[in-house]
Amino acid sequence: MKLKFYKSTIILFLLFLFVGIVLKGFIFKNSAKNLSNQTAIATLNSDELINSFTLNEKKSNSLYEGKVIEVTGKIKEISFLNDRITIILTNNNKTFGVICDMNPNQKEKIKKLSNNQKITVKGICKGYLKDVILLDCQLDFSANE
Repeated sequence: MKLKFYKSTIILFLLFLFVGIVLKGFIFKNSAKNLSNQTAIATLNSDELINSFTLNEKKSNSLYEGKVIEVTGKIKEISFLNDRITIILTNNNKTFGVICDMNPNQKEKIKKLSNNQKITVKGICKGYLKDVILLDCQLDFSANE
């Protein structure tokens, strides 16, 4: 009797594990957003975006937070740490920047970039913490050519 109970428990556990893995695949399949087909609500350079947030953070949050925007600026730094790709765009002030957390599908394109190169990225604005934060960013090559 105990052996039958253990077998059915193991089979039930494996069934739940399989269903969980399948559901995870469906739910997280497109978790990284593809912004290439989305239109940006604003196109700014890094100076304009940073100045907007430093002068009136509340207004800038209402304009840009959670929305797709396009930002042009010069690369200050490119980082490939902990399976994350980050590009920091600088502004004239050089104190603040725009931190662009890049979509992983951009890795090969990013390897071709260099510091001080002028680029345009499209991403979802998450707000301001000394630097402006953009998530799920993609390079906009039509603007960079």
